Amino acid sequence: MNKKTILKCCARCGKLHPYNFHCLIGQRKEGKDRELRTKYIWTKKSLEIRERANYLCEVCRDNGIYSFENLHVHHIESIRNAPEKYLENQNLISLCVHCHLKADRGETDKKYLKLLAEKRESVG
Repeated sequence: MNKKTILKCCARCGKLHPYNFHCLIGQRKEGKDRELRTKYIWTKKSLEIRERANYLCEVCRDNGIYSFENLHVHHIESIRNAPEKYLENQNLISLCVHCHLKADRGETDKKYLKLLAEKRESVG
């Protein structure tokens, strides 16, 4: 007998998963990642990046859409893979929640994100 798998739409990533699957996208960071994100210097840098991006999602703006709600600052190269780039402006980009999820899932090319960050830095 073939069992049908019950699927549900994931609130974290938007994909369909088996009903009892626990998606890791958007899960709270642990260890060094989380520790660095709780420091005042990160809060200050995050505000600076959003200000330099005119409080807009940089991917949406590049596509002619002005999205300013639910902005996050994304590390293009993750803290885990490149801790030395933790506060580098060229490694940080202002993204809306939807574009941030796409970036976290690897659906947005890192080279494209770096290009947008470099473009922002060359203007300001």
